[in-house]
Amino acid sequence: MEPSVNVLGTRLESCSNSPLTGFYRNGCCDTGPGDRGSHTVCVVVDAEFLALSKYLGNDLSTPRPEYRFEGLKPGDRWCLCAARFLQAAQEHCAPKVVLESTHARALDVIPLELLKAHALDAQG
Repeated sequence: MEPSVNVLGTRLESCSNSPLTGFYRNGCCDTGPGDRGSHTVCVVVDAEFLALSKYLGNDLSTPRPEYRFEGLKPGDRWCLCAARFLQAAQEHCAPKVVLESTHARALDVIPLELLKAHALDAQG
């Protein structure tokens, strides 16, 4: 099996094992045919984004033990749906992106320049 590629054209790096993220819950923002939401963007969530996500109907901060989900807190890394990232960017509250851990399929939805503009290291 060929390794997954990130938006920079290199090997996809892990996003987070604590909390465990990814559509396949393998710590990576891998994607495949069953991932209709394209959980491909590795982000570092902040309070503003978590509030927006909750307002839009996807509460990522409340623990859901029945899904073995502890809830996210500011500073956590998470594989986010590409369309939700784009929506957050349009609302001016997109979280920071870890480019090395963002799957190349995110580019099907989000321009690389927009991802780079929100890159974790974009402002130093």
